[in-house]
Amino acid sequence: METTATAVGLGEFIDASPSPFHVCATVAARLDTAGYLRVFEDRPWPGDVRRGYVIRGGSIIAWNASVLDTLLATGTTPFRIVGGHTDSPNLRLKQHPDRRAAGLSTVALEPYGGAWLNSWLDRDLGLSGRIAYADGSSVAHALVTIDDPILRVPQLAIHLSEDRKGVHLDPQRHVDALWGVDEQGSIIDVVAQHVDVDPADVLGWELMAHDVTPSRIVGGSGDFLSAPRLDNQGTCYSGLCALMDATPSEGIAVLALFDHEEVGSGSERGASSDFLVTVLERLVTANGGGRDEFLQVMAASVCASGDMAHATHPNYPDRHEHGHQIAVNGGPVLKVNQNLRYASDATGEAEFAMACRDADVPLQRYVHRADLPCGSTIGPLTATRTGLLTVDVGAPQLAMHSCREMMGARDVPMYSKALRAFLER
Repeated sequence: METTATAVGLGEFIDASPSPFHVCATVAARLDTAGYLRVFEDRPWPGDVRRGYVIRGGSIIAWNASVLDTLLATGTTPFRIVGGHTDSPNLRLKQHPDRRAAGLSTVALEPYGGAWLNSWLDRDLGLSGRIAYADGSSVAHALVTIDDPILRVPQLAIHLSEDRKGVHLDPQRHVDALWGVDEQGSIIDVVAQHVDVDPADVLGWELMAHDVTPSRIVGGSGDFLSAPRLDNQGTCYSGLCALMDATPSEGIAVLALFDHEEVGSGSERGASSDFLVTVLERLVTANGGGRDEFLQVMAASVCASGDMAHATHPNYPDRHEHGHQIAVNGGPVLKVNQNLRYASDATGEAEFAMACRDADVPLQRYVHRADLPCGSTIGPLTATRTGLLTVDVGAPQLAMHSCREMMGARDVPMYSKALRAFLER
């Protein structure tokens, strides 16, 4: 049964996935239902896993080789990879988070990635992520989901600003969240009790605030999806649907979703790590291939680095490259940058253009203004780390890096159809 991607489905996916760890859990649950087998890096891999996945922290890699008689045919069966990232800019809990100021209990937060800080003010915020705790002599982890609006970062009144034009937010002083009037104890104690762990056993945490307002279809004709974390759960969801629906005939379809892209990917589970390379090599070796077969496969493989793209803003059209206007509900976006902030080259561009043609969806081409700094993706890192032919693609959105973002409802199924066609080529 096909898993058709929809804007409503993306909203449900996002609402279930307030942190990178939740993204992995949501993806894994859907893969489990579809018959995928989870394997573990610290154990031997069986050679007959046609559809499987592996999780490393907040990153997950899944593959679909179900239509092949043999997973690897003399080392010539290539990988077709859709990449993305599970993390989004937000506010994260400090190591000593409990504060008192002006007679109020506050929680100390710090920005993660390029969070658009003003958008986090006056939002009802929950808390999510994971904790590490002592389970006897071992370390265990618990997924944390507090969807109650327990935190809020209030805006300064306009009457108290110097010129009534707003204030410059200092990330050190101005993003702590209000928690209560009276002494509230420790926020970590509350988190521990929420997951039924003794607070004294909590050893570490990766906890982050999230907007608890549900995702919504908005607009007079329902043209838009309003949601947090579209960057880049739009790709996580669309790529997952593409993987589950794909019937690759000559290649192994792979979905690789990495944590920590928003802060440079330099971690044991980021795109700069060995995670993708080791998973792909173990797929080869588990099926009888050697190092030479693995290198042959890699040379024939290709990756589409999926991330969200800048739609042309109707109130700021001058901030966009004049000749490369990107329309909401205008279809998937091919992203090109001559200074390699995106990894696309002519061959990769042709691969994705053919996929859009196969999927019968329109293709838009994005170029950033030459006088503005261009953001980047996992694309250049993946290409450098693996040697894979890589193309950067995405779906158009507005308000990127805001606490609440916006995209076209019709772009969701078109993006997923293009990614599916790319995996099936």
